[in-house]
Amino acid sequence: MADVLPYLDADDVFALPPAEAVAAIEAALHAGLDPSAGVPRSSVPLRHGSMLVMPAESGTHAGVKLVTIAPGNAERGLPRINALYTLFDAVTLRPAAILDGTALTTLRTPAVSLAAVHRFLPSAPRVVVFGAGPQGAGHLATLRALVTPASVTVITRSGDVGPGEAEAALRAADMVVCATTARAPLFDSALLGERAIVIAVGSHEPDAREVDAAFCARATVIVEDRATALREAGDVIQAVAANAFDPGTLLTIADVLRGAPVPSGPILFKGTGMAWQDLVVAEAVLTRFRSAR
Repeated sequence: MADVLPYLDADDVFALPPAEAVAAIEAALHAGLDPSAGVPRSSVPLRHGSMLVMPAESGTHAGVKLVTIAPGNAERGLPRINALYTLFDAVTLRPAAILDGTALTTLRTPAVSLAAVHRFLPSAPRVVVFGAGPQGAGHLATLRALVTPASVTVITRSGDVGPGEAEAALRAADMVVCATTARAPLFDSALLGERAIVIAVGSHEPDAREVDAAFCARATVIVEDRATALREAGDVIQAVAANAFDPGTLLTIADVLRGAPVPSGPILFKGTGMAWQDLVVAEAVLTRFRSAR
């Protein structure tokens, strides 16, 4: 009888605790994983949207995430983004598992963000989150797995938080998470203090940004990979174009984890998402799934 290929649904993916996803990202980078060696994502235009293809390889697996983006799905009451992740054995290249790729993205993106910045947070940070979607919620869940926020203010397009309350929250914020589809800066960064940490993960397009150039100019900017950031991270690309930021000062997560000095002052982590991250977390999910059987 042929082996049945396991399908790990969202519950199986989220069975990996967020703190373990963070630890998996950190362990991979400490072990020498080189994000710059990865294959850039490719985008395939489709009649009703597009498909992203994100392959990666480790010593034990090869994997690929297929992501579809259907702008018209909102009118249908369906998710705009859908994804599947397939793992293959690295030696035989036989399929090992299929995972819910949307859940995997929801788990791995905040794991990467917090791997980049959690060591710089106070023990009880005051947090502002722009966006109430899966990534906003995922970042809060991962943050709460590591520290206990003193306060959380969630700002959405529905306007539940008034301008005065939003401004006060930003002035007091230790951390600001930007997880939106915005094409232009979400707030005036002059409101932020000198110890503020901003996470921006809403886009991977050079003409979209959530954070203004002025914040890049005064912050230490951490990215996943320099070349990827200068190709995809609009927040960084537009700040460079405005002569507000020197790309030579970019730090990577690996730099930070391996002990590179980080100047005092504000920090921006700009993430665009890379295929190696999906593979690292998918392997951790599969290991936990197998151990629970």
